[in-house]
Amino acid sequence: MLRTSPARLLAITLSSAAALAVPAPAGAEDTEPAVVVNGTFVSPQVPSGKDWAYLTIDGWDGPGLLSAARANHPQGYQAAFLAAPGSAEPLSTRLRAVRAGATVTLTWDDNPDTCVGKGVARRSYTVSVAGGANQPGAFATNEPTGRANWFVGRSYSFTAAEDSPKVAFSFDASNATPSCQPSIANVAAKQTAPASPPKVATDPCAGDAADGSQCKDVGGAKEEIAKCPATSRDCLSGVAGDGKQTNDGIAQQTGAVQDFGAVPRDQSPDAAAQGLCPLSNALTDGLPPSSVVVPPSQWGPC
Repeated sequence: MLRTSPARLLAITLSSAAALAVPAPAGAEDTEPAVVVNGTFVSPQVPSGKDWAYLTIDGWDGPGLLSAARANHPQGYQAAFLAAPGSAEPLSTRLRAVRAGATVTLTWDDNPDTCVGKGVARRSYTVSVAGGANQPGAFATNEPTGRANWFVGRSYSFTAAEDSPKVAFSFDASNATPSCQPSIANVAAKQTAPASPPKVATDPCAGDAADGSQCKDVGGAKEEIAKCPATSRDCLSGVAGDGKQTNDGIAQQTGAVQDFGAVPRDQSPDAAAQGLCPLSNALTDGLPPSSVVVPPSQWGPC
């Protein structure tokens, strides 16, 4: 019978607990989609019969693309190489629908390319994004083997310092050729959007405006109303008024609408216009000329 000592069981238990206690990678909580335009580099297509081509990549700035056959990605994607010979321009794009303050996790696959033979050092490159707190990420491809050797599932997390942050993949191409440098494919991103700022209610009597006559009157009225018993209508009306001006205005508008409804519809246009003149006067009575789009004096028969 197999015997296991208590000490051995304790060691196994502690090692299992340590494995479970490994923290999740930064950005693992990012679950909302972020837009990576042409992340699989499907557009444009490398011309038939060519392994690679200098092309304007839709949605990206950078040198060009490897054909799907040359890239030999596990999912059959085309790939983008990171730099042109002697050029300092990186392969870059902006992540759409990402606001400043969002946390973002970028993922992609990389490959040393088929031309790099065995015994050659891994192909190193960096990923960078704007923002002083976002340190560039340093990466190296799988070991070159003379054939495609993709690493699937690279990731880089950061906090967006601007809307639609620009992400750049940089490779020192001073001694590189398009046929022998690292490439990437299948770029995607997820995010956790920043919290929306709370809505702040504006007080028209805040700050310097509190000294205005109207705000002082309002403040005084509030104090007087606070002194009134809740059941005393006379006290409240004595402070706030009985609403006569408002009620008179409502009555005037109600009468004007009734007058409009009483105008006969089967008479001549001139006669109808004469019947509407009192209505125009009622609607514009007390308004300054600047508040009337067409003054009644220009209303034909009126």
